[in-house]
Amino acid sequence: MKPRYSFSSRRTGHLKNLRKQKTKFTDAVQKLLQEADIILEVLDARFPEETRNYEIEEEIKVQRKKIVYILNKSDLISSKKIKKFNYIAPNISVSCKKRKGVKKLRDKLKIIALKLKKEKVVVGVIGYPNTGKSSLINILIGSSSAGTGADAGFTKGIQKLKLSSNILLIDSPGVIPKQEYSSANQKQLTKHAKLGARSYSQLKEPEIIVAELMQEFPNVFEKFYKIDAEGDSEILIEGLGRKKGFIKKGNEVDEDKTSRVILRDWQTGKIRINRKNPSGF
Repeated sequence: MKPRYSFSSRRTGHLKNLRKQKTKFTDAVQKLLQEADIILEVLDARFPEETRNYEIEEEIKVQRKKIVYILNKSDLISSKKIKKFNYIAPNISVSCKKRKGVKKLRDKLKIIALKLKKEKVVVGVIGYPNTGKSSLINILIGSSSAGTGADAGFTKGIQKLKLSSNILLIDSPGVIPKQEYSSANQKQLTKHAKLGARSYSQLKEPEIIVAELMQEFPNVFEKFYKIDAEGDSEILIEGLGRKKGFIKKGNEVDEDKTSRVILRDWQTGKIRINRKNPSGF
């Protein structure tokens, strides 16, 4: 039975498109799980638990497939913090940007492939949007065959790519778990914005998300923009908007535009957590 949805009229068009994508992505992932012998789940090393898809992991267990967790974007987190996630196993820390950990992953795949004793081994790559699946594949195969893009959900369908003479990689679109897909849930919207699973350019009410991120990560945004906002998102947005000249008629700051700039800086990794902060990176 397909899940039912209830949306407000002002978001109907946007959400109908998301619902179509959800169905398409679910079919794509199901096909990937059926064909793959090994599954790579690409996680954001800063938020590994929050980028895990337990729904798909459960299906992987049911189908008795091998899974390896890839902690990507490891350059944005301290090595000490990464070690705290060793319970997510087996895992390999990777930085596509710095091209680190890729050889270790490639060697791991070859070892697993040998143990499977199959003429052809298929490796499926899954993960939240914007965790770096396509970038990882491009580095593994040494080319830019897998499409990449700044906006979440860039990959539109299954791609099959050759890693070696006996190993084939399958890329798939980024998938958000079914239970999180309702855009009416502000908590989930904030989570997806934080993880980059939904692009800053596609979000509704970005100023609310900025406020919630500032509560979760105190002083981080103020230090980055050098604005003394005292934890108040309205002061931060007002100050940054005036600094950048985002002014509307009546000498008012364009809060929407300013908030999207803040979220863009966050999602692209420009804003980083203070490592001296116990809850940070």
